[in-house]
Amino acid sequence: MKWIVVGARGMLGQDVTDLLGSRGEQVHALGRQELDVLDAPAVAAALEGADVVVNCAAYTAVDAAEDHEADAFALNAVGAAHVARAAAAHGARVVHVSTDYVFDGAARAPYGEDAPIAPSSAYGRTKAAGEWAVLAASAQNMVVRTAWLYGAGGGCFPRTIVRVARERGGVAVVTDQIGQPTWTRDVAETIARLVEADAPGGIYHATSSGEASWYEFARSAVEAAGLDADSVTPVTSESFVRPAPRPAYSVLGHERSRGAGVEPIGDWRDRWALAASEVLAG
Repeated sequence: MKWIVVGARGMLGQDVTDLLGSRGEQVHALGRQELDVLDAPAVAAALEGADVVVNCAAYTAVDAAEDHEADAFALNAVGAAHVARAAAAHGARVVHVSTDYVFDGAARAPYGEDAPIAPSSAYGRTKAAGEWAVLAASAQNMVVRTAWLYGAGGGCFPRTIVRVARERGGVAVVTDQIGQPTWTRDVAETIARLVEADAPGGIYHATSSGEASWYEFARSAVEAAGLDADSVTPVTSESFVRPAPRPAYSVLGHERSRGAGVEPIGDWRDRWALAASEVLAG
């Protein structure tokens, strides 16, 4: 089976590429320098011969997207459409990575895969459009939503928090945003398992089990770095007004992956304990 990873130089793309390579799969990694997803003819040529295309390419600057929604739409929706249409023309299956930002964050129970979407930010709107484009291109395509990602291959929340805590002696972190800290390596594993299980096309969620606030995750991060957890101070979102609204509740359910025979990722605490040393080493 030939895999092509688009957006392969990002934090998740690196882990998808590395995991597939470690399993002996034939994998071709395409970063932004190798493939511009806005160039439809180039995408069509690059995906020839693929069996599975994992699309990790995305505009992820959440706040910048508020003022540059057209740029975000180009990459997150138009680029995704180019990938999906080219893959369909070659008979390849697409696994497209999406986000919890397609939800408004007003729920108080985990969002199911079929829960109505209601994005409240430009980033969320553009990612929702990308989901639609990918699923419309072929019934075999999968959208895999994830959230609160951390990994060794790029900048991420725990590394930033540890750096700030060391430099300033403390850091303030919000307590009223709830989600699921998720290791990129676990998302890569979930993607591979869904394809191996020949899961039906549609939407799946790939986040850790359990839930936490950013404050709880920050305490775990500084503890893992050997710092005092009490150097993390709890505050509310009112203290950190951002251009783009953040979902207050980003917990995703995993029933559809269970139904496909793929067990969800374990509890975020256990996964962070396993990942921490590698992630913080960078």
